[in-house]
Amino acid sequence: MQTGKFKKVAANIENPLWNNYISRNENIYEREIDIESDFERDYSKILHCTAYRRLKHKTQVFFATNHDHICTRIEHVNHVAAVSYSISKFMGLNTELSNAIAIGHDLGHAPFGHEGERILREVIKEEINGTYWHERNSLKFVDELETITDQMGNERNLNITYAVRDGIISHCGEVNESALFPRQEYIDLNEISRPNQYSPYTWEGCVVKISDKISYLGRDIEDALTLKILSIKKVEELKEIIGEYSNLNVENINNTFFMNKFTVDLCENSSIEEGLRFSDRCLQLLNSIKEFNYENIYNHKRLEPFKKYVRLIIKSIYSTLIDFYNERNIFKELELARKDYPELIHSFKDWLIKYSFGEDNRFRPQSYKNKPIYNVDTKEGYTRAVVYYITGMTDNFAIKIFQELIKFE
Repeated sequence: MQTGKFKKVAANIENPLWNNYISRNENIYEREIDIESDFERDYSKILHCTAYRRLKHKTQVFFATNHDHICTRIEHVNHVAAVSYSISKFMGLNTELSNAIAIGHDLGHAPFGHEGERILREVIKEEINGTYWHERNSLKFVDELETITDQMGNERNLNITYAVRDGIISHCGEVNESALFPRQEYIDLNEISRPNQYSPYTWEGCVVKISDKISYLGRDIEDALTLKILSIKKVEELKEIIGEYSNLNVENINNTFFMNKFTVDLCENSSIEEGLRFSDRCLQLLNSIKEFNYENIYNHKRLEPFKKYVRLIIKSIYSTLIDFYNERNIFKELELARKDYPELIHSFKDWLIKYSFGEDNRFRPQSYKNKPIYNVDTKEGYTRAVVYYITGMTDNFAIKIFQELIKFE
């Protein structure tokens, strides 16, 4: 296979779009000695932020908090980083950019996976006719919610480059196109209103978008086998699907097989002229596996109790917090409830102090240099603060808060 086919369109300083790629919302502070490139610096910021750390306790597909070998969200983003690194390196693209996008692409995922996302989408739609989707929320986290301590001890927003921010909000992997090309327009990312509205702005962003799908399909099957979700009959059906599109006889189905097959096929068949693409047979295989997973894994009846449990937890936390709204003095209302819900009130009050503005927020420390974004003097602003506070929770923390809500002493 030919290596370096995309080298001339890589996101590097020779690219005429370079200044767009590395632009930031604010000027970035300079160190006396700095050995990191722009995208390496973004990678480090994401790696060190608390939202990245919390991914280790967020559900990917299966809620299995006591099982060491079931995929969590943090493992998934690292699979995406590994696949996108392999593809980008082979193609001659910028691996530093693809790495930064990959580990940041799911920072805004809700607790309890896509089920948690669906519930929060319902809530914000019903309450304030708003929208919620995790790709947009991941951009919100790197732009507005996550902070990092500067050399003076101040908390500042991450201030990530445009190319990484774009790759994050454009990463939706639910695509069936025969080929993927980057878009030409340099747009305001905050104007993107729905998933998959635009292709990414860089080839590296396109690689991560495809790597997202490559990374999760096989891993979800592996987990389903581990948890005995799939019957022997369904395993045989899956082997038949693989055999129909591939000449490999796979007795032990695992994620390594899928990741390798799709990665190699993509590298073989992609070009600048024809875009990032799979062979027809491999694309058919990928889509057939995706259909199999939805029918036999994601919609499996054993997930129904989990979905009901998640709805109870998230709705209970939301209802409790929204009832504290008082347009005159929200912080006083919260303080009155501290004796009943000490963990919840402590955590949520800290959240409001850091991210809200309004006449009553007089507690904000001077070291907080991030931009406040929620006006808690209004019902809509307070509602948004509650929803996005919940999105930042891990599964474990949400359960802990729920247990506090139902406990009487």
